[in-house]
Amino acid sequence: MPTIQLKNFNCHYLYENFGHDQTLVLSNSLGTNFSMWEDNIDELSHHFNILRYDKRGHGKSSIHQEQLTIAELGEDVVELVDALKLEKVYFCGLSIGGLTGQWLGIHHADRFKKIIIANTAAKIGTIEGWEARIKQVTDFGLESILDGTATRWFTPEYRQQNPEKVEQILNDFKANSLQGYTACCHAVGIADFREELHKIEIPLLIIAGDKDEVTTVEDGRFIQKNAGVTHLVTLNAAHLSNMEHPREFAKHLIHFLQH
Repeated sequence: MPTIQLKNFNCHYLYENFGHDQTLVLSNSLGTNFSMWEDNIDELSHHFNILRYDKRGHGKSSIHQEQLTIAELGEDVVELVDALKLEKVYFCGLSIGGLTGQWLGIHHADRFKKIIIANTAAKIGTIEGWEARIKQVTDFGLESILDGTATRWFTPEYRQQNPEKVEQILNDFKANSLQGYTACCHAVGIADFREELHKIEIPLLIIAGDKDEVTTVEDGRFIQKNAGVTHLVTLNAAHLSNMEHPREFAKHLIHFLQH
């Protein structure tokens, strides 16, 4: 799969041209690579070309900074879309990808027709909580938070029924660069769009998981109330709702983007 040299890093991406007019960009959650979307592609491929990428320091993308901001991660998306010469596209981001989506909606609404943000919040957690997470993984490695990560990301039912998928995503998690993970933890810790949501004027779909304790349905409702043209759907899922209900997740995207 190709990599492309962007201004600040070498970006690993996969662009699949399924012969459609429109392209959907998928942006991963913290600690994952773009394979987290694998179960959604079949459904989506009937309607859109798909661009997936690894954010800085994740998967096979490089990183050169100790700390990042959501603004930098958002600019990376715009730069990647430009480099591939893609016209107006759709964007879907989950968790930190959802923060990126909010930033893009605020600052680059002219570049995207519609935006989907899943399992996210205008502010995720506290700076203190994220600093504690950074200290934990710096001292003890990414392996030290695998159990907690599995519990936050998936419902007990999904973990029981799909042990191989859970194991794969946890293996991908611990294979990430520690620097990439902590730099993005910093980005999430300082991100706060609560006072800027009103600037999002393009159509926005919010997807929340009713078992998600990281970014709750209430967090989704807050965005819905404070942003412009929004629609909120809830799935019976924990944090990685696109993996727990891949077809239902994809169908919500298709319905929103085509109406």
